[in-house]
Amino acid sequence: MKKQYMTPLIIFGLLVVLLIVGLIKSEFIRDVPSPLIGKPVPNFTLPTVEADQTAFSSKELQGKVYLVNIWASWCVSCRAEHEILNYAAKQGIKIYGINYKDEIEDARRWLAARGNPYVKSGHDLAGRIGIDWGVYGVPETFIIDKKGMIRYKHTGPVYIDDLNKKLIPLIKQLEAES
Repeated sequence: MKKQYMTPLIIFGLLVVLLIVGLIKSEFIRDVPSPLIGKPVPNFTLPTVEADQTAFSSKELQGKVYLVNIWASWCVSCRAEHEILNYAAKQGIKIYGINYKDEIEDARRWLAARGNPYVKSGHDLAGRIGIDWGVYGVPETFIIDKKGMIRYKHTGPVYIDDLNKKLIPLIKQLEAES
C-alpha cells in the first residue's frame, strides 16, 4: 500500500527538481544569439521622440561605433538600465534609441524625468522596425560598427558589469579597427 503513495510523490519530487534546474539554467542563458550579427542594420526611417529633431534613419548608423538601445517607458527592466545608459553617454559612448510600442508623450515624459542618453531616439509605435531588428522584448541593445554592421546583441537590461566587461571592450576594439 505504501508503494502506491510513494510513486506519485517521487514523480512530483523529480518534476520539482527539474523545474528548479531549468530555472537556474535559464538565469545564466540570457543572451539569445541574433541572426543579424554580422549583417547590416535593417533599413528604416522613424520619427523621433524628441519633437525638435529630424527623423532618425539607419543611414545615421555608419562611420562610428554606436549602441542602439530598444526601450519603452512601460518597460520595468528599462528603468533598471537607464541610469547605466546615462552614465555611458557621459563617458562618450554614442547611443541611439528606438522607442518600442510606446505612446510618444509617455516616452517624452520618461526622458524628461530620467535624462536622455540618446543622440536620437526613433519612435516605433507599431513595432514594425523592432521586428526587423529581431526584437522580442525590451530592453535590447545592439553594437553597430563603423560600416553599419550589427556586431553584438545584448538581451535584457544593461548593468554596470555588462557595460564594463562586455560593451566597452567591444566598442574599443571596433573603434580601433580601420
